Amino acid sequence: MDEKPHWLDQPRNIKLLWRGFLVVLLLTVLAEFLVPMHPHFAVESIFGFNAWYGFLVCALMIVVAKGLALVLKRPDTYYGKDNG
Repeated sequence: MDEKPHWLDQPRNIKLLWRGFLVVLLLTVLAEFLVPMHPHFAVESIFGFNAWYGFLVCALMIVVAKGLALVLKRPDTYYGKDNG
């Protein structure tokens, strides 16, 4: 059976997706000019705060997950020898 490559296997499609994501991010940040913000704290009134906060918290979650993986992972031989 001749399988066609997936559309995500082509580098030009990956570049197109990245560009699309960046355009959506830019439009979301620029929408801050049109949408009235009601900050509860002074730091929330900084332009683009929600985008930066979301990015930093996501990056922090990745770092914490990597740290947990180092603590919780088991050796390859944890369940016994592989019979393969």
